[in-house]
Amino acid sequence: MRMPKLPLTGPGPGPSNPDRPVYTPPGGPPANTSVSKEIFGHMGEDNVRSMISDFYDRLVRSPIANLFPATPEGLVEAKDRSASFFIFLLGGPPLYQQTYGPPMMRARHMPFRIDQAARAAWLAEFNAVLDDAPAKYAFPEQHLPGFRAFLDSFSGWMVNAEG
Repeated sequence: MRMPKLPLTGPGPGPSNPDRPVYTPPGGPPANTSVSKEIFGHMGEDNVRSMISDFYDRLVRSPIANLFPATPEGLVEAKDRSASFFIFLLGGPPLYQQTYGPPMMRARHMPFRIDQAARAAWLAEFNAVLDDAPAKYAFPEQHLPGFRAFLDSFSGWMVNAEG
């Protein structure tokens, strides 16, 4: 089932909200966009989904909890959507694209105000989950530095608000 595309206007920047101009991080899109496709072969779908579920469970208790669904149903959907993205990113099947279309992650995150503090909180929670990832999710330890570098670069590009 194809989900409707997220609106690019509304609570985020754009014509319907001129009070919040679009912020573009210095340096443009991330240069480090490659992640080893071998990771999925080690982890498998269940472990990726487990890792992302644990990550989201941390996010909803974090300082940026307001950016994530407050209902159990909404959280399950958000976990599934994010897991589908990471499954493909790590070398698995294109579940995200089959369900939601092209990732266009910066555009999809525009409705949410993401500043450097929100980015730092998101990264801290992901890094905390990754600390146990080799033992808990069969994440190949040799690929952790590259994946952490990707997350740092990727999250920098998601910043869409100053402050």
